[in-house]
Amino acid sequence: MKATATTTGKGTATRELILARAYELARQEGLEGLSIGTVALSAGMSKSGVFAHFGSKEQLQLALLESVGTRFLEFVKAPALREPRGLPRLHKMTERWCEWSRIHQSGCVLLSAATEYDGRYGSIREHVLRQQADWRDELRRAIRLAIDVAHFRTDTDATQLAFEIYSLMLGLHHDAGLFGYEEARHRTELALDRLFASYRSNTPEATV
Repeated sequence: MKATATTTGKGTATRELILARAYELARQEGLEGLSIGTVALSAGMSKSGVFAHFGSKEQLQLALLESVGTRFLEFVKAPALREPRGLPRLHKMTERWCEWSRIHQSGCVLLSAATEYDGRYGSIREHVLRQQADWRDELRRAIRLAIDVAHFRTDTDATQLAFEIYSLMLGLHHDAGLFGYEEARHRTELALDRLFASYRSNTPEATV
């Protein structure tokens, strides 16, 4: 029993090592730039060793997307859920999202995957689409809570506001690489403040 547990632990550690190396490579080369050979070389393993954990390049790509998606939610969503419902939670979500962009200035696997596979078909595109749609759902859920607690007007279109928030964050990621992160974040925060103000209700609850 103990030997089995040790073997399982080593297998998990090896899998995480492979994903960590694949992650760093994908940040520079994109998902399409990954290959079993380059990942194996980076991890100091044989190709067969990588194949033992991921039976194909596509399986490795899908596992990497899942891993990074979980990491994103832990970094952005989890801290926001500790904030009160409404604008405080939305502010924390966008704050953490901005910080994610700072950390991933040299390349965000999730955004690059959306660009790489937006015009393709197959399981990877379906995974990317599902991840992006799920995150839009999270934004809409937070917006609807802000409506429920009277921070936003009752006629607020949650889908439209989620789209606008997402667009601003894409602008941050784009401008950070070209014009510098600090200036891009400053402009993004100003834009977010104006955006949220445009949807605010006139009730006392909205003054948060």
